[in-house]
Amino acid sequence: MNSTTTKVQLNGLDVESRQMVLDAVKQCRKRLLPKEKILELDRQEIFPEEIIREMTGPEYGLQLLFIPENCGGMGGGARDACALVRDLSAICLGVSTGFFALQLGVEPILGGGTEEQKLRWLGRLAEGNCLVAYAVTEAGAGSNLAALKTKADPVTNDAGEVVGYTMNGSKQFISTGGYADFLTVLARTPEGPTFFVVEKGTDGFTAGKPEEKHGIRASNTSALTFEDVYVPVENMIGEEPGQGLIQAGRVFGYTRVMVGAMALGAGESALGIVIPYAKERVQFGTPLSEKQGYTHKLIVPNAVRLEAASVYIDETATRLDAGEGDMQVEGSIAKYFATESADRTANDGIQALGGYGYINEYEIEKIKRDLKITCIYEGTSEIQQNIISTFRWKKTRKTKGDYYGSLAAEMEEVHAQQADLGAVYYGLAARALNETIFFVQEHGLVKKQYFMFALADMMTHVEVGIALVRKARGLIEAADADADRVATCCRIFAADVAQLTANNMMKVLSGAGTLEDSELTTVLEQNGYFQMLAGVRNVVNDMDHMADLLFDR
Repeated sequence: MNSTTTKVQLNGLDVESRQMVLDAVKQCRKRLLPKEKILELDRQEIFPEEIIREMTGPEYGLQLLFIPENCGGMGGGARDACALVRDLSAICLGVSTGFFALQLGVEPILGGGTEEQKLRWLGRLAEGNCLVAYAVTEAGAGSNLAALKTKADPVTNDAGEVVGYTMNGSKQFISTGGYADFLTVLARTPEGPTFFVVEKGTDGFTAGKPEEKHGIRASNTSALTFEDVYVPVENMIGEEPGQGLIQAGRVFGYTRVMVGAMALGAGESALGIVIPYAKERVQFGTPLSEKQGYTHKLIVPNAVRLEAASVYIDETATRLDAGEGDMQVEGSIAKYFATESADRTANDGIQALGGYGYINEYEIEKIKRDLKITCIYEGTSEIQQNIISTFRWKKTRKTKGDYYGSLAAEMEEVHAQQADLGAVYYGLAARALNETIFFVQEHGLVKKQYFMFALADMMTHVEVGIALVRKARGLIEAADADADRVATCCRIFAADVAQLTANNMMKVLSGAGTLEDSELTTVLEQNGYFQMLAGVRNVVNDMDHMADLLFDR
């Protein structure tokens, strides 16, 4: 089923079919995962195997969303998958992680498997009688897949033909690793890293004791050991060995957007707890929802950042559904911004509830514990900063500044037509970013991570902010009822982006120690530093209005 939201034909479900799946998630929450059950799973560190198997069984069949139609699924796209994991994560990020392991586990097959392998393994998942895991991470390698040590040595017959592989090694931190009926395992062959399907019960394959974790306690995380595990050649994913890193790279561009959507759902759940609390909690004669020290510090900024994350995730998922390739940087931006924003939301949520925020019954402390992992798994925030800064630096060099220059020009055009979106500050930030990238290049600072991470934060906020402008402009043109709220978010976030860009530009230009004070002042003036500092103009009134919308004041 396809939906066409632009002139480009998009992969995925129509709105009605997607909503049918999301309605099934609501039924799962009501019947299988009420609040009391969620808290019990967390307290006792129980992996709800039966519940997840029921979620994938004939009554709910949630996994069908991301399985192609010819393999027995619904053929959903990235937007559909984001919506599904977002809603599941709003219930419980631990349970959502267990479910997401299914999708992550079959991604190498979806992206690199033969048609026969897709029919065999995806068809098995579609039938609803198996759990899947993705076994890549190793204790000494982490996100550096090129450093993996697990080996798969070819086994030949008398004619010298490869008939299978003998696998030896170990994996660490594998979600659902102790329960999966089959796993996609990355191992090193003579030709290079290669994915294999390993089935539960195979001789020599053992799962270790479940890890005791800070959060997502309702998920299973295990170490895996492979000792002379024989894998038949037909279980090698693809038609030739050595394609594993290419297949993993394709996976990361997609799955990191999914992790961003998972964090977004949990962050929104945190807001869903603190906002009603603020309406009811009276302090010194008035509700907390009337106090700027509460709303403008702990609630409004987080609501704005989550809105920005939602818009960027949707834009990236739409591009994936349009068939765009090489979305690794966009995936990293989506994950980095959404996970850090959601983690901050939950942390502020604990503060917003005061003593109650520290009590298990109120859930917010659990959400905070759960959310921290999203800043770590599928590549830490620092890995994402490294990817973003390195690849966008290369893009800037390759285009001679046109990449961010064109974004700045787009914002200037928007501002000329729609002056109340803060687009002028996004344009200033994009141009300042461009010049800061060239400064880092010209002064030999590319190998200094401190400066590259500063660039990554600028790049992330500029690109997320520009997506928010596009969304707001589209809603205004469509006379959508939500236009006012998103436009308000756009202006508030513009102040954040301008401040961060100005501060990080100063951090790079001054921190490098290559400019005299007079030179520094001149360069800052030329690159809009003082204009960006003025981006906070009227922001308190906008935050007042946003609080009115959030708290129905």
